[in-house]
Parts: sequence; C-alpha cells; structure tokens
Amino acid sequence: MTATTARGVDTPDGRGRTGLHLTGLDLDRNPDVRVREVELLSCDWYVLRATTYDRRRPDGSWVTERRETYDRGNGATILLHDAERRRVLLTRQFRYPAYVNDHPDGMLVEAPAGLLDEQDPETAIRRETAEETGLDIGPVTHLFDLFMSPGSVTERLHFFAAPYRGLDVEHRRHGVAEEGEDIELVELDVDDALRSIGAGITDAKTVLLLQWAVTSGPFAPRDPATR
Repeated sequence: MTATTARGVDTPDGRGRTGLHLTGLDLDRNPDVRVREVELLSCDWYVLRATTYDRRRPDGSWVTERRETYDRGNGATILLHDAERRRVLLTRQFRYPAYVNDHPDGMLVEAPAGLLDEQDPETAIRRETAEETGLDIGPVTHLFDLFMSPGSVTERLHFFAAPYRGLDVEHRRHGVAEEGEDIELVELDVDDALRSIGAGITDAKTVLLLQWAVTSGPFAPRDPATR
C-alpha cells in the first residue's frame, strides 16, 4: 500500500480527513475481487484514487487490473412539480466542467441537487431545495438510487420528487453566497421541458426525473377507470 502524498493519509486534507488511502482495502463482498493496493492521487475537496485489484474471470483465471476512482461523496436530487398547472421548477447555473467540454455557455438547466455532506438523503435534499429555490417543501417521495457514472465516479445519487405551488415562488435567484452560488429559478411547462431534452436540458439527472414524471409520476396518463 503506497500513497503519493501524506496529505489525506496522516495529515488532514482540505476537508479535515485522514486515512483516505485505506478506502476499499477491506472490501470482501465479492469473492471474485481482491483489492491489493490503494494509491491516493489527489485529495483537495474530492478524492482521486488508483486501486489495484485481482479479478477472477468466468473461466476461473485471475487478472490484475488498476482503476482510478473519483470520490465526491453521494448526493440527492429532486423534481419539484405542480401537477395542476403541469409545471416543473428547475434551476439554471454555471457549470464549468460542462463549459470546458463544449457546452455553449456552461449555463445548465437542472433539477435541484447537492451532496449529502454526512446527512441522510431526505434531510440533504430538503436543505438543498431551500438553498437553491427558497422553498420549504412538504412531503417528499423517494424514487430510486442510481450510479450516474459507474466507470470512474463512485457517487450514488438519491432521486426524490415533491409538489410545490407556483404561488410559493417569490424570488428568482437563490444560492449560498459564501459558496459562490448564483442560481436562477426556471419554471417550465412539463411538455416544453421534455421537448428541450438534448438541447436546452442536457443534464442527465434532470432528464431521468422528467421521464419518470410523465411515465409513472404526477404527469403520467391515468387509467380512465381511476379518474
């Protein structure tokens, strides 16, 4: 077991963590995978590791592989919907990673979302909703949990939905100033939002939530017998 820096190993990283080079060494849930070595490559706010492990193939032979993983923690996202008005409440903010990868201006339209930061998913999404939209939402529905980029990113995203009332949207800009957030609210007709997928809306979590909303969520066609 080696590490390229002592920061995050035996001295705190940017978030006060140590022992970051140990993650994964105790994994034993899959008898066909044996973790051999974890190398800490970077640990500022998020953590980049290179892990070497042995993996048993279906024919019984073993192969040694090395994979980099980017650990930013787990997160939560939510679709705020007004079923009566057929509206959804989204946000627009600057995303540099999208901008540097050919997005026209880096201003992405998204469902509210954020990292858990050691809170349970429902508490975290209520916090993020208040910070990004100014709304104090009522009951929320947990939909599903998904790995968004499992080839390299460890994050598991918890998906939620909750109703809102258009009358409750008082201000159009929100965010935590100390974190440099400048978030604009975007209220859209759900059909307009669906038509903009791939153009105006290119964020994966938001697309998934919109598709849930019209297939089995608040905007899904209802059985005439239940009306």
